[in-house]
Amino acid sequence: MIKFVHAADLHLDSPFQSLPPEKATALRQEQRTLVEELISLCNTQQADLLLLGGDLFDSAGVLRQTVEGLQRAFAGCRAQIFIAPGNHDFVAPGSPWLREGWPENVHIFLDSAISAVDLPDLGCRVYGAAFTATNCPALLENFRVADASLCNIMVLHGDAQQSNSPYNPISTAQIAQSGLDYLALGHIHSYSGALRAGTTTYAWPGCTMGRGFDETGEKGVICGTLDNGQCSIRFLPLAKRHYVIASVRVGDDPLQSVVAQLPSNTQTDCYRILLTGEADSLDLRALRQALEPRFFSLDLRDETTPSVDLWANCGENSLEGLFLQSLMDELDKTTDDTQRRLLQQAARLGLDLLEGREVLMP
Repeated sequence: MIKFVHAADLHLDSPFQSLPPEKATALRQEQRTLVEELISLCNTQQADLLLLGGDLFDSAGVLRQTVEGLQRAFAGCRAQIFIAPGNHDFVAPGSPWLREGWPENVHIFLDSAISAVDLPDLGCRVYGAAFTATNCPALLENFRVADASLCNIMVLHGDAQQSNSPYNPISTAQIAQSGLDYLALGHIHSYSGALRAGTTTYAWPGCTMGRGFDETGEKGVICGTLDNGQCSIRFLPLAKRHYVIASVRVGDDPLQSVVAQLPSNTQTDCYRILLTGEADSLDLRALRQALEPRFFSLDLRDETTPSVDLWANCGENSLEGLFLQSLMDELDKTTDDTQRRLLQQAARLGLDLLEGREVLMP
């Protein structure tokens, strides 16, 4: 039986541009620490192989200390490590993959043609290939394993969601004809679960740590086994910090509404809170100041609609009345919920301006 850990898309040295500089620096350090935790997991699981499906670095401009830290961590790994560089960390002159110092247990696929490494003690052959530019053609096209009696594994960075993807498009037909026992993929940033095409099991582990609100939920790695052609995998969360989008219906007291409707243990997470329901002129600045200590970072979005009495002066012979009437006429014409919400927000913001109140755009 072969034990393996499969990870991808670490994106080390990501800029985290939406965060203040000190918090972005902290998250980059957490990414480096996550590598050490990944290696510790491999050793604890007694993995034979660590399969890394590309985009370990966010760009070619990775810091020297980050590369050296990765090399030190890999040297402490008891598994054989196989890396298939992706579109963010592609192999080119000056690439960190071409530097000296990589331990003997690390095999980096440096060419865009698929090649293989034999591991006789495991009865295993590991295939792989690299991106050598930002874009990459279909690497798996017309591929078939050379010896079906071996345990055949491949590690690749690729996209199976778009047939015309510039990032190594992969089809289920290509996977089915490959004859592989397991295809370890990177590029898709959410866990795919165990997928099957023909006799091949394949999966994306997702990114190891969320970096924005398009990467919410648990992030981690895959642990798996291969035994006589049978593949079994499970997902193990690794990241301790999460990006979370939460919708909160505000009441008479918006602050208490948020506190009551969210978990108590949010201090380590990055939250985007969508404020919904009916409310008049939320003080987002005061609300943000009161809530920020409860989160690692907080993004508040006002998606409330005005209370009914916001329209009380609609139709009056005044600037306010005429303004509201013009918006009400538009409301009467549309059934689109998004458009109605925008018109209602426009009414509230317009009244704030007309009445001399501070306006904070949602």
